[in-house]
Amino acid sequence: MRFMIIVKATAGTEAGVMPEESLFAAMDDYHQELARAGVLLDGSGLKPSSQGWRIRYGSNGQGEQRRIIDGPFAETKELVAGYTLIQVRSREEALEWTRRFPNPQGPGMEAEIEVRQLYEMDDFPQTETIKRMRGMSA
Repeated sequence: MRFMIIVKATAGTEAGVMPEESLFAAMDDYHQELARAGVLLDGSGLKPSSQGWRIRYGSNGQGEQRRIIDGPFAETKELVAGYTLIQVRSREEALEWTRRFPNPQGPGMEAEIEVRQLYEMDDFPQTETIKRMRGMSA
């Protein structure tokens, strides 16, 4: 089972403010523990939304339209500042690891992380398309 630990963006992360060295050290220690346990798949911080874009899909009645919207995006509470991807045996194991996740804003600061389970190929109906996609899985 794979789970993504999502670090919510703040005004500071959107401004490109880097965390204190002590927070980098705490995150490194945590990720080292995950790696030693063999459950770490990936993890990284994301640059501010001002350096990104969105693709908005719509329809004009004659087919699909795509519109590019450059960042920044206004609602920081809806944005992601970073993530850690883990693979564990159960939801309970994922919960135990996420309880140990360092406060992404630093000790004593208000912060929030979100944890979401990823779909696995076995979660989908086994159609020909899913079988082809299974062959592409990394």
